[in-house]
Amino acid sequence: MSMLANLNPIVQALLGTLFTWAVTALGSATVFMAKAVSRKLLDTMLGFAGGVMIAASYWSLLAPAIEMAKEGSLPAWIPAAVGFLVGGLFLRGIDLLLPHLHRGESQPEGVKTTWQRITLLVLAITLHNFPEGLAVGVAFGAAAAGIPAATIAGAVALAIGIGIQNFPEGMAVSMPLRREGYPRLKSFWYGQLSGIVEPIAGVLGAAAVLLMRPILPYALAFAAGAMIFVVAEDLIPEAQRGGNTHQATLGVMLGFTVMMILDVALG
Repeated sequence: MSMLANLNPIVQALLGTLFTWAVTALGSATVFMAKAVSRKLLDTMLGFAGGVMIAASYWSLLAPAIEMAKEGSLPAWIPAAVGFLVGGLFLRGIDLLLPHLHRGESQPEGVKTTWQRITLLVLAITLHNFPEGLAVGVAFGAAAAGIPAATIAGAVALAIGIGIQNFPEGMAVSMPLRREGYPRLKSFWYGQLSGIVEPIAGVLGAAAVLLMRPILPYALAFAAGAMIFVVAEDLIPEAQRGGNTHQATLGVMLGFTVMMILDVALG
């Protein structure tokens, strides 16, 4: 941890999000397994991913945002509420504009296009991976800014939590592509590609908060709002779609607990 603390915060964010991308690739690599993962297990893991993101949104993002906002002249809840809602609205706006296709659906969203189905599927996951990378980058930037409520250990805990939940997300891209008849290598390629946006978002997030410290509470809350939007819009509906309601709900509870333990123990 001490070696990481001595690095430039943008490098810290890059390393943290390279880790989250690598776990996405690892999840995608399950497509090379001889036996396909059952839908029940996949739904449980998607629920787990949602639980991790819900817990991370509070402990790693909203709680530090509120603590930082107490230093300002506005009531502490205003930056948190504004940033949170803007984060969700931002992703909704991107949803309306960027052509993409959610897993399990036949009609794409966004502006009409002639792009292939596989491109639309990967774009949907890539879009929803952006706030995860942004959250890790903002967390490292906040720690570098010297805010007591934000620590390197907390940012590392967030990166670990996001990485853990990226494993089922990688599977959730590559496995359906394989079932649709795509070769294993191509299914893996597109699965890991969906996570490559995270290092980009992480570097941008860290750089933004270092350059504009006053926006830090808003940036943390923005990342939290964007992640909750992804959970409500994509992860939980996808986990419930196969009819494995109880398993998916158990996954959410376990994911929330694991992320809570990580943040409290390391942060």
